[in-house]
Amino acid sequence: MSTEPRINDRIRVPEVRLVGPSGEQVGIVPLAKALELAQEYDLDLVEVAATARPPVCKLMDYGKFKYESAMKAREARKNQAHTVIKEMKLRPKIDPHDYDTKKGHVVRFLKQGDKVKITIMFRGREQSRPELGFRLLQRLANDVQDLGFVESSAKQDGRNMIMVLGPHKKKTEAMAEARAIADARKAERQGRTPGSDAAEADEDAALEAENAAAEAEADDADAEDDAAEVEQPAEASQDA
Repeated sequence: MSTEPRINDRIRVPEVRLVGPSGEQVGIVPLAKALELAQEYDLDLVEVAATARPPVCKLMDYGKFKYESAMKAREARKNQAHTVIKEMKLRPKIDPHDYDTKKGHVVRFLKQGDKVKITIMFRGREQSRPELGFRLLQRLANDVQDLGFVESSAKQDGRNMIMVLGPHKKKTEAMAEARAIADARKAERQGRTPGSDAAEADEDAALEAENAAAEAEADDADAEDDAAEVEQPAEASQDA
């Protein structure tokens, strides 16, 4: 069933309670009179309360009303905050360069207002040295303490050790800040007014591209870790 309100000639009742263009109450008038007033003002007669007796109708520019409603819905969707938990995997004896790279991903996720699950994966004899993983998690938590906090302390889970970091900023705040920065950059480079439709479209595309690139890079790093995990049995036997 259509959710669109009935307008103009689609309204099939003998009389309506009419509301004027500025919200003023006109009163109960015959439908023909209401349609005549709509034509006089060059507006549409829109049924806004079909279940009332008589139905309530308003004089408005229906095309403009639909456009403004769509823009409000779009803004509401942009401001929606979805709780997301990202995951980053590390090794107890991680290389300094790899550590800096993965810490960069964690920083990016926290700036975006997302939680981050940090997993330390032990293999071979590393399983007898859980303190290595604990120290690494503590180091990472200290390095990003300006952006996030330890929401779930480090704990052993089989061959892994897990810690969850939560962002200081709420998701909505992070999204608003990212949009403001993107708006300012686009307006400065292209001479567009921040908040315009063109600037918003460019900003959305830039944010999506940046997020996709970051997640692809993180996935590649996780794939390397998973590949190393597959080689574990061989290394474990050598350790033995």
